[in-house]
Amino acid sequence: MERRKFIKDLAAFAALPIAAPLMGAISSGAIKPNAKILLRSSWQTVNIGDIGHTFGIMELFNTYLPRAEITLWPNNLENGVDKLLKKSFSQLKLAPGKIDTNGKPTTPELQQAFETCDIMVHGSGPWIVVPVDLRAWYKQTGKPFGMYGISLVDGDVASLDLINKASFIYCRDTASLDYLKSLKSKCPLTEFAPDATFAINLRNDQLATDYLNRVGLKKGEFICVIPRLRYTPYWKMKGVQPTEEESKKYMISQYYNETDHAKLREVIIRWVRETGLKVLACPEVIYQVELAKEILVDPLPEDVKKQVVWRDTYWIPDEAQSVYAQARALISFEMHSPIIAFSSNVPAIHLRQPTDTRKGQMWADIGLSEWLFEIDFTSGNQIGDTLMEIHGDYPKALKKLAKAKEFVIKRQKDSIHKIIDSI
Repeated sequence: MERRKFIKDLAAFAALPIAAPLMGAISSGAIKPNAKILLRSSWQTVNIGDIGHTFGIMELFNTYLPRAEITLWPNNLENGVDKLLKKSFSQLKLAPGKIDTNGKPTTPELQQAFETCDIMVHGSGPWIVVPVDLRAWYKQTGKPFGMYGISLVDGDVASLDLINKASFIYCRDTASLDYLKSLKSKCPLTEFAPDATFAINLRNDQLATDYLNRVGLKKGEFICVIPRLRYTPYWKMKGVQPTEEESKKYMISQYYNETDHAKLREVIIRWVRETGLKVLACPEVIYQVELAKEILVDPLPEDVKKQVVWRDTYWIPDEAQSVYAQARALISFEMHSPIIAFSSNVPAIHLRQPTDTRKGQMWADIGLSEWLFEIDFTSGNQIGDTLMEIHGDYPKALKKLAKAKEFVIKRQKDSIHKIIDSI
């Protein structure tokens, strides 16, 4: 009786439209729901976006591959990120280490990961961040690898040998995907999948509530604004002298600093004077704590400045996401704060600078092109009009957001399943 019922149920399932590819994959042994994945991610902790990559892709793995065993090979887990990872993903294994001059792992943990994991996944990033590590994995193990949710830059052509060997490459923006296709690579699976950070679900509501109460901000009665220099001064954050190239880039950043941020200040002034509501000037990257004060807050007229709160410390994504979730909207020169706000159903406008990577295209790719502005070709008034349109018809903005979210969820779900098919 039990056997007949099983056969009947299996036949009914097989008749469903969704069943054919799944049944075929199972019968061929391609899908391994208990696969062991080596995740190369966690590039740095001075940027909540880079932290968010790992938490986002772990959410995707937990949701769509709950039986998979994940080992994280991190670059950096400072600023409390290590504790947050352990709290959020108790089953996550860590394999710290580097690749030595002979192409071998430098730690027992990393060597064990090379031996036991089935596949290596290069997490979201601005380009192929660690080509040396991918080469070492492939040379030592011969096992598959791929890249998930990355942008590409023209310099990545130097890694064409890796691109050709990859089992899959998911670009987080279609501009990068177009560039990848122009290389005519031999990679069998090249598709679009949004940055893994879109899947982030990281909250510290108590910490955020305490902060908002302390600075006098109420739910839905403030916007968040995030500044950015045209080139991120990593040398400054590390406290070292800049190279000649870094000095040139810093001069370019200073040249455009006022021009870029005057447009955002115009939006802040309009928001405060027309709505009577408040503004939180906050960072995505550590150096932006001081930058926000210097370029966004201090130059404001006194009547507006009284309504603006300056976040005077850096934070990590759990508190940031909980604060963004309380905002009416967010406007950012950086890309990942809009993504984190998006994940909490908060409308976000991205102001793209021409020196940034191709990642800004993501906003258009997921259906939010009306909330994407190229700063060189945009006035403060245009940005302000869009913000006031969001504020004036909030249900319409949320409906637009929901449609984009539905698209993102589907693309990410499909892409994660295809990763396992490639093993």
